[in-house]
Amino acid sequence: MDFAHPHFAEPRWLWLAVLTPVLVVLLHRYAVWARRRQVAQFATAQVLGQLLQSHSPARRACKNALLVLTVAGVGLALARPQWGETSEVTHALGEDILFVLDCSRSMLAEDVRPNRLSRAKFAVQDFVQQHGRGRVGLVAFAGQAFLQCPLTFDYDAFRESLNAMDDKTIPVPGTDIGRALDEAFIAMEQNERRKIMVLLTDGEDLEGAGVRKAQELAAKGVVVFTLGVGTPAGAPIQVVRETGVAEILRDSSGKVVESRLDEKTLRDIAEATKATYQPLGALGEGMARVRRAVESPTFLPSLFQARKLGVDRFHFFVAGVLVLLVVESLIGTRRKVRESSGV
Repeated sequence: MDFAHPHFAEPRWLWLAVLTPVLVVLLHRYAVWARRRQVAQFATAQVLGQLLQSHSPARRACKNALLVLTVAGVGLALARPQWGETSEVTHALGEDILFVLDCSRSMLAEDVRPNRLSRAKFAVQDFVQQHGRGRVGLVAFAGQAFLQCPLTFDYDAFRESLNAMDDKTIPVPGTDIGRALDEAFIAMEQNERRKIMVLLTDGEDLEGAGVRKAQELAAKGVVVFTLGVGTPAGAPIQVVRETGVAEILRDSSGKVVESRLDEKTLRDIAEATKATYQPLGALGEGMARVRRAVESPTFLPSLFQARKLGVDRFHFFVAGVLVLLVVESLIGTRRKVRESSGV
């Protein structure tokens, strides 16, 4: 048997092995005092000696000692004593990747074909198809954010949620990246799995909270890759009215509204979480670079993780407790008394 590295896996139970025996001893002493007091109330010392003639103090002390050892053994067993080591190899299922996709009206600009939103959705589909492991989820955002698809291994369900997204998914206008990152973090389970976000937007953070929220997420171990959708030159925003007619979006003064890619904001968000910024590109080549970065040996942990565990030995103490209980129950407190013969 290997006796290396002896320790207790649950040391908080050791108080039971220390304090409970003391309490049992005190209870035994009190019981002895109480019995003697009760007997003294109706018997003289001579009669008391005759009544207790068959009582064995040694046997009683032995039973009490066995009970004290029993409760101490229970405490030690609950503390899970361990010695020796064994190795456990676990297979990692991959990391959690949450796509945070801008679906505001500015994503309808056509400086990339067919438009920014469609190109971003195509890129996300390619990523999931090529990556093929771990859980994926989707958060849609504009002026507000909504969890479109929780983290899942069901890629078909993820694709259905992605395809259902359009500029009407979030009815509140605007672009609030900070709220989107916050919603994405809430959707992530608080466990030991790697937490990765991929933010796809044109970077027009109208609320200005994106960089600050990214700094908060960095302190919690979250990595945010950013992908800029569109071009710095920008393009008019073309919307489709309820009548089905497409027209250029104009402001209250009748001026054409143009949306331009804000790369600085996206770069600052990525750098705050020690990730990278990539322009998505006309064919989604930026997403391919993000996928290669996520899958690189320097970024992706080993698919096999080995750890050393202590070997539980509490069953020895449980067996000892059972033996003590059996022995204690077999020991009586009476002894044989020889009768004196008269002449």
